[in-house]
Amino acid sequence: MQPTEKEYAKMTKKASPSSPSFKNCFLAFISGGVICTIGQILTDLYQHFGLSLKDSRNLVSVTLVFLGALLTALHIYDNIAKHAGAGTLVPITGFANSIVAPALEFKSEGHIMGIGAKMFIIAGPVIVFGVTASIVYGIIIWFLKYFIDL
Repeated sequence: MQPTEKEYAKMTKKASPSSPSFKNCFLAFISGGVICTIGQILTDLYQHFGLSLKDSRNLVSVTLVFLGALLTALHIYDNIAKHAGAGTLVPITGFANSIVAPALEFKSEGHIMGIGAKMFIIAGPVIVFGVTASIVYGIIIWFLKYFIDL
């Protein structure tokens, strides 16, 4: 005998643990803030060594991507993300993690079909939709400026 939809929903709710939403939001806020604070400290440090603000910011991006990739390769980033939550996924370090993790997972399939083909399995759609959205946004802004004289 199959349960009714109402009975099934009740069984599912009973079997599914509730998520501590406030705790998760707090940890995401703190961990994302810590990553951004590290970025600001690096910016100030690079400027202290004589780089311009623009060059410092570029170097911070490179440094954070490198650190995210390195921590992922050392299997540390996933442990941090497990406890810190979504705050580790949003900044640039999460992007590095989303590229390196599949590459490591599929390295046994070879350089081409493993690492090369699977590296962008997670980050690829983000890149495609980000570029597409920026093109659409650019066309809209151009249209508004050119035809409406905004």
